Amino acid sequence: MSTLNVDALVGVSSANAITVRGEGTATTSLQQGLAKVWMNYHSGTTINDSFNSTSLTDNGTGDYTMTIANDMANATYAVHHTSSDANTNASVIVPVIQGSSLTTTLFKVYLLNEDVGVSDGSDPNAVSVLGDLA
Repeated sequence: MSTLNVDALVGVSSANAITVRGEGTATTSLQQGLAKVWMNYHSGTTINDSFNSTSLTDNGTGDYTMTIANDMANATYAVHHTSSDANTNASVIVPVIQGSSLTTTLFKVYLLNEDVGVSDGSDPNAVSVLGDLA
Protein backbone atom coordinates (compact mmCIF):
# COMPACT_ATOMS: atom_id res chain seq x y z
CA MET A 1 0.00 0.00 0.00
CA SER A 2 1.21 3.51 -0.80
CA THR A 3 0.97 6.48 1.52
CA LEU A 4 0.51 10.06 0.37
CA ASN A 5 1.29 12.80 2.90
CA VAL A 6 0.28 16.35 1.95
CA ASP A 7 -0.84 19.51 3.73
CA ALA A 8 -3.27 20.65 1.03
CA LEU A 9 -4.92 19.47 -2.18
CA VAL A 10 -5.67 22.06 -4.86
CA GLY A 11 -7.16 21.33 -8.28
CA VAL A 12 -5.00 22.07 -11.33
CA SER A 13 -7.71 23.71 -13.47
CA SER A 14 -9.50 25.29 -10.52
CA ALA A 15 -8.85 25.33 -6.77
CA ASN A 16 -12.27 23.75 -6.22
CA ALA A 17 -12.13 21.14 -8.99
CA ILE A 18 -10.86 17.96 -7.36
CA THR A 19 -12.69 14.84 -8.48
CA VAL A 20 -12.41 11.37 -7.06
CA ARG A 21 -13.54 8.05 -8.43
CA GLY A 22 -16.60 6.78 -6.65
CA GLU A 23 -18.28 3.43 -7.01
CA GLY A 24 -17.80 1.77 -10.39
CA THR A 25 -16.64 4.26 -13.00
CA ALA A 26 -18.49 7.29 -11.64
CA THR A 27 -16.54 10.31 -10.43
CA THR A 28 -17.65 12.86 -7.88
CA SER A 29 -16.47 16.23 -6.66
CA LEU A 30 -14.45 15.89 -3.48
CA GLN A 31 -15.74 19.23 -2.16
CA GLN A 32 -19.41 18.38 -2.85
CA GLY A 33 -19.16 15.10 -0.98
CA LEU A 34 -17.95 16.53 2.34
CA ALA A 35 -20.09 17.57 5.29
CA LYS A 36 -19.50 21.30 5.74
CA VAL A 37 -20.97 21.48 9.27
CA TRP A 38 -21.81 18.85 11.86
CA MET A 39 -22.71 18.85 15.53
CA ASN A 40 -23.43 16.26 18.19
CA TYR A 41 -25.26 17.85 21.13
CA HIS A 42 -27.31 17.19 24.24
CA SER A 43 -30.65 18.86 24.82
CA GLY A 44 -29.99 22.37 26.03
CA THR A 45 -26.77 23.96 24.86
CA THR A 46 -24.19 21.25 25.54
CA ILE A 47 -22.17 20.55 22.39
CA ASN A 48 -20.39 17.19 22.66
CA ASP A 49 -18.39 17.65 19.47
CA SER A 50 -18.71 19.71 16.30
CA PHE A 51 -17.11 20.93 13.10
CA ASN A 52 -17.51 24.41 11.56
CA SER A 53 -20.10 25.57 14.08
CA THR A 54 -19.75 28.26 16.71
CA SER A 55 -22.78 27.91 18.94
CA LEU A 56 -26.05 26.20 19.80
CA THR A 57 -28.92 28.31 21.10
CA ASP A 58 -31.83 26.73 22.98
CA ASN A 59 -34.85 28.87 22.04
CA GLY A 60 -37.27 26.73 24.07
CA THR A 61 -38.47 23.14 24.09
CA GLY A 62 -37.46 21.46 20.83
CA ASP A 63 -36.39 24.75 19.22
CA TYR A 64 -32.69 25.20 18.46
CA THR A 65 -30.53 27.57 16.41
CA MET A 66 -27.16 26.39 15.14
CA THR A 67 -24.61 29.01 14.08
CA ILE A 68 -22.16 28.23 11.28
CA ALA A 69 -18.52 29.36 11.71
CA ASN A 70 -17.50 29.63 8.02
CA ASP A 71 -20.50 30.87 6.05
CA MET A 72 -22.31 28.79 3.47
CA ALA A 73 -22.35 30.15 -0.11
CA ASN A 74 -26.16 30.40 -0.16
CA ALA A 75 -29.21 29.31 1.79
CA THR A 76 -30.01 26.29 -0.38
CA TYR A 77 -27.89 23.77 1.52
CA ALA A 78 -29.23 20.50 2.94
CA VAL A 79 -29.57 19.96 6.70
CA HIS A 80 -29.92 16.48 8.19
CA HIS A 81 -30.84 15.90 11.83
CA THR A 82 -31.23 12.80 13.95
CA SER A 83 -32.66 12.42 17.42
CA SER A 84 -34.18 9.67 19.50
CA ASP A 85 -36.99 9.33 22.00
CA ALA A 86 -36.56 7.81 25.46
CA ASN A 87 -40.26 6.91 25.77
CA THR A 88 -40.89 3.20 26.16
CA ASN A 89 -43.59 3.33 23.49
CA ALA A 90 -40.93 4.03 20.84
CA SER A 91 -42.51 7.21 19.53
CA VAL A 92 -40.72 9.02 16.74
CA ILE A 93 -38.92 12.34 16.93
CA VAL A 94 -39.24 14.26 13.68
CA PRO A 95 -36.77 17.09 13.07
CA VAL A 96 -38.23 19.96 11.08
CA ILE A 97 -35.94 22.39 9.29
CA GLN A 98 -37.86 25.57 8.62
CA GLY A 99 -36.82 26.70 5.14
CA SER A 100 -37.16 30.38 5.94
CA SER A 101 -34.76 29.92 8.86
CA LEU A 102 -31.88 28.81 6.59
CA THR A 103 -29.36 31.60 6.15
CA THR A 104 -25.71 31.50 5.15
CA THR A 105 -24.73 31.85 8.83
CA LEU A 106 -27.32 29.83 10.80
CA PHE A 107 -30.30 27.50 10.69
CA LYS A 108 -33.10 26.46 13.04
CA VAL A 109 -34.17 22.95 13.97
CA TYR A 110 -37.51 22.04 15.55
CA LEU A 111 -38.03 18.60 17.13
CA LEU A 112 -41.53 17.20 17.10
CA ASN A 113 -42.53 14.06 19.01
CA GLU A 114 -45.43 12.12 17.49
CA ASP A 115 -46.92 11.63 20.98
CA VAL A 116 -46.46 14.97 22.74
CA GLY A 117 -45.68 17.58 20.06
CA VAL A 118 -42.61 19.76 20.52
CA SER A 119 -39.88 17.86 22.36
CA ASP A 120 -36.17 18.14 23.15
CA GLY A 121 -35.66 14.51 22.16
CA SER A 122 -33.23 12.19 23.87
CA ASP A 123 -29.51 12.62 23.93
CA PRO A 124 -27.51 12.76 21.90
CA ASN A 125 -28.85 14.69 18.92
CA ALA A 126 -26.86 15.06 15.70
CA VAL A 127 -27.00 17.43 12.74
CA SER A 128 -25.01 17.74 9.50
CA VAL A 129 -24.98 20.18 6.59
CA LEU A 130 -24.14 19.52 2.95
CA GLY A 131 -23.66 22.32 0.43
CA ASP A 132 -21.14 24.90 -0.70
CA LEU A 133 -19.06 27.09 1.58
CA ALA A 134 -18.73 30.76 0.70
